[in-house]
Amino acid sequence: MTNQIRTRFAPSPTGFLHIGGARTALYCWLYARKTKGTFILRIEDTDLERSTPESVQAILDGMNWLNLHFDEGPYYQTKHMERYKEVINQLLQTGHAYRCYCSKERLTKLREEQTEKKEKPRYDGFCRNRTEPGTGDFVVRFKNPSEGVVEFDDLIRGKVTFANTELDDLIIARTDGSPTYNFTVVVDDWDMKISHVIRGDDHINNTPRQINIFRALNATPPLYAHVPMILGPDGKRLSKRHGAEGVMQYRDDGFLPEALLNYLVRLGWSHGDQEIFSLSELIEYFDIKDINRAPAAFNMEKLLWLNQHYMKTADPEHVVKELEWHMEKIGIDIKRGPALFDIIQAQSERTKTLKEMAERSRYFYEAVVLSDEMAAQVTPDIKPALSMLSERFKQLSEWTKENIHKTLADVAEIHALKLGKLAQPLRVLLTGGTVSPPIDITIQLLGRDKVIERMQRAMI
Repeated sequence: MTNQIRTRFAPSPTGFLHIGGARTALYCWLYARKTKGTFILRIEDTDLERSTPESVQAILDGMNWLNLHFDEGPYYQTKHMERYKEVINQLLQTGHAYRCYCSKERLTKLREEQTEKKEKPRYDGFCRNRTEPGTGDFVVRFKNPSEGVVEFDDLIRGKVTFANTELDDLIIARTDGSPTYNFTVVVDDWDMKISHVIRGDDHINNTPRQINIFRALNATPPLYAHVPMILGPDGKRLSKRHGAEGVMQYRDDGFLPEALLNYLVRLGWSHGDQEIFSLSELIEYFDIKDINRAPAAFNMEKLLWLNQHYMKTADPEHVVKELEWHMEKIGIDIKRGPALFDIIQAQSERTKTLKEMAERSRYFYEAVVLSDEMAAQVTPDIKPALSMLSERFKQLSEWTKENIHKTLADVAEIHALKLGKLAQPLRVLLTGGTVSPPIDITIQLLGRDKVIERMQRAMI
């Protein structure tokens, strides 16, 4: 072990980087940054049947989009197989592990008998003390202590105790020699000098097993912090049925990484009543001891509120870059309209995601086709005012919001119209709909040529 704080995020590449994993990565990253420690990314890819290169890339993409940059890695477990074999042999030689030759049939029958007796299914240690050489296939089992307890101080939950009698002799190497999860985690955490393991509380039953393996190796276990799960709105564990796809799905849906990070950190952690944090504030304030023991419920409305806040307040160049990605995704040519910075300024009060902003801004860049329902709103009695307005727009010396607004007000007054009675049909023929930023801003952003062309086409 080392005095330096070393945390690790160690996902299995069997799918997307999901929300729970992203929160775990964020907590690990924040603690390393706060303590000027080291944040490590480790890909636990020994499950060869389920691990895929696409899933690895999804993890890397998600981490990169969230700006959770790692200091070391990514390390891949499949590249450390010789090391695992070396440690397995060490455990065999010191008597902390043994070869088990029990057949699948025997183990199946054992489980069935235990189930019938309403006992906890577990290996009965049949091969634990055998001295004669075996034949045929075998697995390697860790010889778990048969007495005493495993006790550790969880940094979130406090003191946790497991009786060794509750832990059976787990398999650490399969019949093909490949190592299993609980064993490889110990070797990696040992070799990488991990000081703090921050992970979901679904792993808490693995912790006593791993601590016993550490002790068998005369190694000091890291400190553990088990983070409570995230619940869906129905109170059940957050899953795909709640729409909890991978992190990159949230980018597809129009969320900014800052908003998602800010939301995730508050799913189980707090600093007073503060809701919105800059990254520097998170690093300054974050502490594992402030993580709540109770599960947190996912609230989409709150995430949308945060996202709208960051759309309005984040670095404009960054928001522009993200909006450009969404514009390109739905086929909008941004060279044929106003600057995206101006679109953000105009639309951020009316939209909660960048995807929604992009979809609602199409009319600034593409021709508008009026539906019959919309065209009916441009009534004959309003057309004289629209015709005069078109001529006045042609003559404007400067195409500013102020000049546009004055022109609208003047024409409305001449025709004895309230401004809204003129503005709404004008909005319809310019945008194809009834919702847009204030009409003077909409007209300014569309530009003189688009406005006059669309008005004249509607006059025919």
